[in-house]
Amino acid sequence: MRNMLVVLGGLAVIVVAAVGLYQWLGKPAVTVAPQQAEAPAAVAGDAGKVRDNDFVIGDPGAPVTLIEYASLTCPHCAEFHNSVLPKLKKDYVETGKLRVVYRDFPLNAGALRASALARCAGRDRFFGFLDLLFERQAQWAFGPSPMAGLTEIAALGGLTEQDLANCFQDNKLLEQIALQKKEAEEKFGVDSTPSFIINGRKHTGGPSYEDLKAAIDPLVSTGGKK
Repeated sequence: MRNMLVVLGGLAVIVVAAVGLYQWLGKPAVTVAPQQAEAPAAVAGDAGKVRDNDFVIGDPGAPVTLIEYASLTCPHCAEFHNSVLPKLKKDYVETGKLRVVYRDFPLNAGALRASALARCAGRDRFFGFLDLLFERQAQWAFGPSPMAGLTEIAALGGLTEQDLANCFQDNKLLEQIALQKKEAEEKFGVDSTPSFIINGRKHTGGPSYEDLKAAIDPLVSTGGKK
């Protein structure tokens, strides 16, 4: 317990430093209810390009790429991961039509910690931790003790208390997550979660499976061309 209290104190300093340097909470970002979804807009630059350090599921040769910007404390993001993404995996990812890229857009310090935890688990276990964090979001993100909830999730995945301490003291990792959010805001105009970039077009507002199907199917039929 003493170690975790030390970690909490150190984490507070790290988060403050990250905020001051990168202003990752500088421009207010909000979750958007499904009924407030905006029409898809073209995004300039390399928004649709997949990078070597991205977390990706699906065939690299898939005609459609969906890049998700999400916060692990965002209820609409949890709804997507718990209810919509499994259908997309079955109908599109597993059939080679779609690849999905996850990128962090933490809305608060709790989301930043959770993002760090998933990354510290290692690339081969990243999506497993992501699933668990979204499945249990109500318990750890909105419960009486978020830190205790994250500690429990870490233990379920085989991470020790010391592993978690090391993770939350990794300045470089926290800065990378903060920079990913900053880039999304400044280069791609992301200002809410969840936001999706599908073959270069941005979709917001927590779209349903049917909404995403309507966006993906025409791209599949044309081999990914708009």
